Amino acid sequence: MVSSVTVRRPSILGVGVVVWLASELMFFAGFFASYFTLRSQTAEWPPEGAELAVGRTAAATVVLVVSSLTMHVAVQRSERDDRDGAVRWLAVTAALGAVFLVNQVLEYRELEFSPSTHAYGSVFYLMTGFHGLHVLGGLGFMAAVVAAIAGRSSAAPTGPTVTVCAYYWHFVDAVWIAMFLTLYVLR
Repeated sequence: MVSSVTVRRPSILGVGVVVWLASELMFFAGFFASYFTLRSQTAEWPPEGAELAVGRTAAATVVLVVSSLTMHVAVQRSERDDRDGAVRWLAVTAALGAVFLVNQVLEYRELEFSPSTHAYGSVFYLMTGFHGLHVLGGLGFMAAVVAAIAGRSSAAPTGPTVTVCAYYWHFVDAVWIAMFLTLYVLR
């Protein structure tokens, strides 16, 4: 008797995105290493006048965490091949990501220090600025996914396409949680 065995191989795209995200993790790890090194070598940390909008940014952080939940719903819809539902939840996720970015722009406009003011300013703007660029990239990624899966005539596989976008978005959210705790809570 011959048994048939079905072998499930991981998605090449999914593996590629995970490997790429591992390299991104190292990128952000370098920022955290810089932050903690500077903090350990500086007598006053953060320096006087480096006041942050902790309450408002905490609210923006909640918005970003909620966007991970809406992204999860988009993935669930995509796994059921519900293209319209996936697109709708991706749009909600993108709107929440945009709210997060608006907060970052508002905070930058209100800060009384710049990247050249002191070491704290340099590392703060580098960390939050690159994270903001990653959020913006995630919004572009979502727009590309929506363009690929929208419409009944699309041949793009809905589930895997939304899933790899979700890997990226959840990564960006997790990095921000670590950043928020480091920059806004631990100070």
